[in-house]
Amino acid sequence: MKAISVYIDTSIIGGKFDPEFQKASIKFYEQVKENKFHLIISTLVQEEIIAAPKHVKKFFDELKPKATLIEVTEPALKLREAYLKAKIVSKKSANDALHVALATVNNCPIIVSWNFKHIVHYEKITLYNSINILEGYQQIAIYSPLEVISYE
Repeated sequence: MKAISVYIDTSIIGGKFDPEFQKASIKFYEQVKENKFHLIISTLVQEEIIAAPKHVKKFFDELKPKATLIEVTEPALKLREAYLKAKIVSKKSANDALHVALATVNNCPIIVSWNFKHIVHYEKITLYNSINILEGYQQIAIYSPLEVISYE
């Protein structure tokens, strides 16, 4: 079985160390090791991780060689602006919109995030996908690790 490509944002990396998200995050990373998922990480995540605690940075450094690293591009920035113009999130949360845009323009079928306020929220998902269609992109599935891990 071929691994499913999933874009992960910064919350997924830190989630491994957060008591609320730790159990599901660990299970998710076990399934990454089992090749159920192939990680797509952006240079935006790389920038955001700079402010993280040492143990989170160390974990990111362990993940990076096995992941595909994607760059912030002009089409992604343009799509982020469309999300902001549609008021899906405010300018204060522009990086959250950029995560969705990066996954979308790079044809990732799934985003996995613990960000329930700006990314993994039923209203936001519908709005992101509406703008994707208007801008000529495919719809994207957005889930938390709880929704993608296998429980067997």
